[in-house]
Amino acid sequence: MTLLGLVGVGRIGAFHARTLHGLPDVEVVVADAQSGRAEQLAATLGLRWAPDIGSLLCMDLEALVVATPTGSHAELTERGVAAGIPVFCEKPVAENSAKTLEVIKTVEKYGGRVQIGFQRRFDTGYAAVRAEVHSGALGRVHTLRGQTSDPFPPPAGYIATSGGIFRDCSVHDFDTVRWVSGQEVVEVYATGSARGDAFFAEFGDVATAHTLLTFDDGATAVVSNTRYNARGYDVRLELHGTDDSVTAGWSDTTPLRNLEPGVSWPAGPPATFFMDRLTAAFRAELQAFTEVVAGQRPSPCTVDDALAVTWIAEAATLSLQQHRPVQTAEVQP
Repeated sequence: MTLLGLVGVGRIGAFHARTLHGLPDVEVVVADAQSGRAEQLAATLGLRWAPDIGSLLCMDLEALVVATPTGSHAELTERGVAAGIPVFCEKPVAENSAKTLEVIKTVEKYGGRVQIGFQRRFDTGYAAVRAEVHSGALGRVHTLRGQTSDPFPPPAGYIATSGGIFRDCSVHDFDTVRWVSGQEVVEVYATGSARGDAFFAEFGDVATAHTLLTFDDGATAVVSNTRYNARGYDVRLELHGTDDSVTAGWSDTTPLRNLEPGVSWPAGPPATFFMDRLTAAFRAELQAFTEVVAGQRPSPCTVDDALAVTWIAEAATLSLQQHRPVQTAEVQP
């Protein structure tokens, strides 16, 4: 039985707690900075809980899951690595690339094992797309399209500390187009609109964004994101090559109304949020982490992967601010 500590039981943390509780040979202990929240969740699920984060980290843990707000990710990850235990950290691993580089140094110093939470790598459709690319079945891939559309925006308080749409939302698409293609992004051009709730403009963020990515092999990707997609939660990926084209994310739960005459697809009901659209991927992701803990596999998504995506997000943010294409080399040390 693996004793696993989970720090942070907000929306995603509570979701992870339920998933981990359903995995075999895992005992979960939860803690949260807000007094009483961990105790309440523990009572609901029948888990152990610690009165605060410090108490949890003093326990004889065999692994740590970090699901706290972004500002504490780096510190908690480094504490886990320094303690000699594998760490699963929700994205992003830090607020910026400079801090991410510091985490990488800590991981290298202690020989740590860290897995970053990019769950779409574990979605069966996305994984199948990557397999097609790497098998050569698509020929030369020249065009990629990624999309994440939220049904409604997060609260203003969340947006205030999110780091912006590129760091908070688009990173999932940035990671997947990089992962499936096997190529690195060299240039970024981003545009967006703050139309919607007033707090987007207030915090210097946008509610809808589109990013054009150029890869080192000349392929291009278009990533589209919005906080306003009332029909449901829409996550899709599309690739076009010289020999074939494939897609992932199209199903009966895709939140679109098809107005083609005589066509009843998608049949619905639409996916309403990431928790129902990506349930299986989240479970597979955390199952993979238990295998990392057991020494059965290397991390499937490393801090180095997180750094590459952070550079793309930072280039996109700069591009939006300055209305110009940005080379990723400009934001790298």
